[in-house]
Order: sequence, then structure tokens, then C-alpha cells
Amino acid sequence: MPRLTIAIDGPAGSGKSSVARRVAAMLGYLYLDSGAMYRALALKALRHQVALENESRLEALAKETHIELKPPTPEQEAAGAKNCVLLDGRDRTQEIRTPEVAQAASRLATIAGVRRVLVAEQQRAGAGGGVVMEGRDIGTVVFPNAELKIFLDASPEERAERRWREHQENGEKMTLAEVFDEVIERDRRDRERKVSPLIRAADAVLVDNTAMGIEETARLIVMLARDREKELAAAMGEG
Repeated sequence: MPRLTIAIDGPAGSGKSSVARRVAAMLGYLYLDSGAMYRALALKALRHQVALENESRLEALAKETHIELKPPTPEQEAAGAKNCVLLDGRDRTQEIRTPEVAQAASRLATIAGVRRVLVAEQQRAGAGGGVVMEGRDIGTVVFPNAELKIFLDASPEERAERRWREHQENGEKMTLAEVFDEVIERDRRDRERKVSPLIRAADAVLVDNTAMGIEETARLIVMLARDREKELAAAMGEG
């Protein structure tokens, strides 16, 4: 069977990350954590003391940086890592997980020149198929020719509740109303940003998982992937 490139996009709280990892595991594909690439570059920028306002220097830094994503070791996975992250050949999986790096990464993600470089890296990483990647512009910008595109969504109320439960588990005291406002504001920012806004690709399958858990959502996407594999295999046979 042909190995697909699967792009999963959607707003905050739709469960993209958990679902994508489960889909990859069920299909025996590699899950690519696009956010880890921005974190790795952010770590390098902080270590080299490159100002986060210096966009041209950050773009140049991105061009001279090699980031590779591999399946995590069992120890890394147990610690919450989605990929083993190699930065210029060295394992930096744990070091990219600090709040300082996360903040810097979100700043880097708004710089058009940096995004261009890292999108090209993501495309290279997924070129052979057999990968699942999630984000906000995967089906529209990173993999516009992906064989299967999913737009994962849920009601704002449900997404806020999921986020609120995450905050509770992490010991962060926020009210559900506060988290709801945060989700609505994040949606607005994601949809209105100038660089790669969140939009559903014209050929993406809309999956509303308001009333579905991670496992059920993943099984549905795997079923769609198996159907797509069969279609492609039949088309190749006819060719």
C-alpha cells in the first residue's frame, strides 16, 4: 500500500496533537511535531543571544540550522516528548521544553522568513510519505498536496473545557470562563494572523469531535486513511 502524508489542522483544543500521535501509532507512521522545530530554533537563538526582534538575523540563523525529528525513545515519550529532536546533530529533546523556549518559539512562529525556512524543512522531512503532521497551516501551506487532509474541530465550549481540564491537571488555577475567553481570543488570533492563518483547505475532510474522544477520532481518521490508500493503490494499478 502507498504510504500517505496526512495533514491535520484545527483550532486550539480540538485535540490535534493527541489524535495525530494516535493515528501515527495505529498506522505505523512517523508523527512530526512541527512546534518542536520552532522550539529547537528558539533554543539556539537564546543560546546565541540573538534578539527576538532581529528578524533578518533569525531568518539567517534558521537557514544555517539543521533540525531532525525522530520517533522518541520510551524514556522521552514517558517524559511527554512527541519526537526526539536533534538540533545540529545533538539531542535537545528535553532542553526545548522550558517556558522560556516556548515563549521565544511563539515569537519566531510569527516571522515570515523563519516560517519559510522551517516549512521547507518540514516538507523535506515528510517528502517520503508515511507521516502525520498537525498544526494550523499543514494542509494549506506545508503539505498542500497531502493525500489526506483533516480539519479537526469541536465547539468552543468543548474545546475550552478540554483546555480547562489540562490546566487543572497541571495545577494551574483558572476558571472555565477564563479559559473560554482565552480559546476565543486564540481562535481570533489564529484566523486573523497575516502569516499562514488558520483556514480549512478546500479538500480537507471536516471532522467534528465535540462528542468524540481521542481514540474514536483517531479510528475514524485511520479508516479514512485506509480508504485513501486503497484508492491510490487502485489508481496506480490502472496506470
